[in-house]
Amino acid sequence: MRILIAGAGEVGTHLAKLLGQENHDITLMDSSKERLMAVRDNAELLTFIGNCTSLKDLTEAGVADSDLFIGVTPEESKNINACMLAANLGVKKTLARIDNYEYLLPKNVEFFDKLGIHSMIYPEMMAAREIISALKTPWTRVWWELSNGSIILTAAKIRANAPIANKFLKELPGAGKKFHIVVIKRGSQTIIPRGNDQILPNDILYFTTLRKNLDEMPTIMGKTSFETKNVMFMGGSRITMRAVQYLPSNINIKIIEQNRERAEKLVEISPSNVTIFLGDARDAELLLSEGISEMDAFIALTGNSEANILGCMMAKQYGVKKTIAEVENIDYIPMAERFDIGTVINKKLLSASKIYELLLRADASNIKCLTFSNANVGEVIAKPNSKVTKKLIKNLNLPTDMTLGALIRNGEPMLIDGDTLIEPYDQVMVFFMNTSLKSIESFFN
Repeated sequence: MRILIAGAGEVGTHLAKLLGQENHDITLMDSSKERLMAVRDNAELLTFIGNCTSLKDLTEAGVADSDLFIGVTPEESKNINACMLAANLGVKKTLARIDNYEYLLPKNVEFFDKLGIHSMIYPEMMAAREIISALKTPWTRVWWELSNGSIILTAAKIRANAPIANKFLKELPGAGKKFHIVVIKRGSQTIIPRGNDQILPNDILYFTTLRKNLDEMPTIMGKTSFETKNVMFMGGSRITMRAVQYLPSNINIKIIEQNRERAEKLVEISPSNVTIFLGDARDAELLLSEGISEMDAFIALTGNSEANILGCMMAKQYGVKKTIAEVENIDYIPMAERFDIGTVINKKLLSASKIYELLLRADASNIKCLTFSNANVGEVIAKPNSKVTKKLIKNLNLPTDMTLGALIRNGEPMLIDGDTLIEPYDQVMVFFMNTSLKSIESFFN
């Protein structure tokens, strides 16, 4: 697939590198020669110096021959205009990064589609929703719902006291089992597990379960669940304010913001259950004076990944049970994991999830990049006569970088095991590494 990406910032650069690894024909476009020079030596892609709202530059960059145009510059209006121009010049699909949630409302989808803007992503809103999910189920590391929430993908770190610790997967109960393990993250290693793999303490297990079994999961993982009532935010960013809007009014919220002008603005727009403090949330005295030890959750959302990780580490020292950090530097994500940061937010990975939906030629939707595991999950519909419908799962010889976790059949959720036979039109939850998009297409088309 030929893909033209406008914007060599963090999101655009990450997407270009990621998609370049999958043998797509990538051109990264930006008006800054310096930004493009920094990327060119690290990724297999073409670069083009130009303005993405110039018809001449878009034409010279090859937009008419491209399958997908992605506008991810920092400016919303530039991304929208660029997508409109690209569609008019002949590109097949467009995607724009936006900053206004109203554009995503169902009533506006057709309007933007007619303008040539076929998909839109609002990474800050996606990040806020991740935070809300993490606060609703604080014992988990990720949360993702399939088929209106009847099937749940989640992850938890295994404690030594967990009933399943040190067991092999083949030793877990077969009949009537309550969950299905799809990924094991062990240190820097990502394992798509088979029966001979063992569950060890401190492993992060990604697993599927049915909503009706959810209450039993914390005990199985050696965890205890709790209700989140007091929350402290480090940094009054746009993600912070979007998350605050989603939180119920009975939660006590404190926001610590370093910038006076920003703090004063937050005071004006915040609801009554939110208190704003001016200061540095890495200041131990400030944290203690504002009741850090009474907080159920600490959420660090400054623009500095190191500061966010450090803030969460301090919060854990004072007994905060749930920590969430925005870590935009992907190289720091393993470090956040080592320091036991509960949930990591990364806008680049959230944006990549949306791109995967557009790239999969199988009937796929609702793709999610799993922050800690270097793996992805998506819903894929099995087409009639596709390879995946011909044999029991244990006889399909699935590639080692792909596994199946659950399915929806005629509206009914089911967990999957080796004796499951996928039927046409089943909606299947597929787990795959970044290199296996073509494998999904070959099995499901």
